[in-house]
Amino acid sequence: MNVIEQARQAYAPTQLAIRTERSVEAQLVSQITARLRDTMSQSAGNFAALAVAVHDNRRMWTTLASDVAGSDNALPKSLRAQLFYLAEFTEHHSRRVLRRETDVSALVEINTAVLRGLNGRGVS
Repeated sequence: MNVIEQARQAYAPTQLAIRTERSVEAQLVSQITARLRDTMSQSAGNFAALAVAVHDNRRMWTTLASDVAGSDNALPKSLRAQLFYLAEFTEHHSRRVLRRETDVSALVEINTAVLRGLNGRGVS
């Protein structure tokens, strides 16, 4: 190991970024929302990508609903109830999307509002 490499290692950042549960949740919602949004801009011929994105969104919302339904969840009861309702709406709307009765725009709007809340920007 030469002197330059030793200096590089000595001054390299040694701390890993600390991720909170909230930031992990925000990243997941953001990634899934981006995939849903991408399906809106693609031609109608890519139903498989739409179905996968909708399925992943449903899985996320099902997990969230299960979490907020638990008695050990620390969120206020009213917020838990609202999130549970959104999970139910997402499930119903996703079925309609997969039957080609509507598009994913409502799902994108919901996820975007939740993302704003997770990022501390509130819903506007």
